[in-house]
Amino acid sequence: MMSHKIVFGSLFATLSLAPLSFANAQAKGAPDVVRVGNLKFAHYGAVSYMQEYCGKYNLKVQERVFAKGIDIMPAIIAGEVDVAASAADAAIAGRASKVPVYAVAGFAEGGARIVAGKDSKIKSIKEFKGKKVGVARGGAQELLLLAELAKNGLTWSDKPGKDVQIVYMAFADLNQALAAKQIDAMAQSEPQSSQAINKGWGVELMKPYDTEMGMPIRTLIMTEKMYNTKKPVAERFMKCFVEVTQLFMDKPDVAEKFVVEKMFKGQITNQDFKDAIGNSPYAYHLTAEHIQITTDFMQKYGVGRMEVPPKATDWVKLDLLEDAKKSLGVVEKK
Repeated sequence: MMSHKIVFGSLFATLSLAPLSFANAQAKGAPDVVRVGNLKFAHYGAVSYMQEYCGKYNLKVQERVFAKGIDIMPAIIAGEVDVAASAADAAIAGRASKVPVYAVAGFAEGGARIVAGKDSKIKSIKEFKGKKVGVARGGAQELLLLAELAKNGLTWSDKPGKDVQIVYMAFADLNQALAAKQIDAMAQSEPQSSQAINKGWGVELMKPYDTEMGMPIRTLIMTEKMYNTKKPVAERFMKCFVEVTQLFMDKPDVAEKFVVEKMFKGQITNQDFKDAIGNSPYAYHLTAEHIQITTDFMQKYGVGRMEVPPKATDWVKLDLLEDAKKSLGVVEKK
């Protein structure tokens, strides 16, 4: 008999609260859905975390993970993605192909290493002559690799006959190819490059940031439609993005737990994460100048195959970012 009273009391309490909860939901309104294209890398973690955090901004962030940044562009054209995290070169190539996007923020910088095979005895980029070097096509690491080869006076092709033979393969396959000695070195993203070093498959040759491009800034892009016709939603999204990014910068333990346990489901170690983020810190700054330099490098080395390279000042729109930072009172340390 007592158990019935408890159940009845609990049910009565639930029913009593239901109208209040429903009224609150009505007053607040249904959350606005923002569909986000993302990649599975350690430094993309803050963008991924938004799906768990942005309810406080009355947003429902739906994440869709792609293999490469350039793969997101068809989904944007099809109207399936509103915001995307991408390397700058993929965003630039998309814009050059008339994909209607604006670059609205950065979300991380760096994120690449050139790693030589453990037994390759390679000590410098100049020693790549006569070697096979693996890289994923269409990512920041490809552009960084080609810039380093050019700086060292080396020629390259994905066919035999040049100084260096480039072997294009997926990010996920590069580490195994290096371990199996199918390639002599690789330009790889994070956390895979840190993982290859920690597992003893390779040794770091360099972080390829010594050209005019410097550390590549990973870029958050937004569709022109969202930017122009859903400004209140875009503003709330950007505030949430800045707040989450600041959280990951201020509390690396939160970032580590999410990336290792949720994003990678234990497939990388905590040390892999620490090493990766040490080479790809979370950030949100971006400049039109950096995008223009990256565009010029892409054109120079034939990355993206752009007929008409986009002018950075035409599509880098940082007003939402600046407003969000001001609203939240955050000052990024660069």
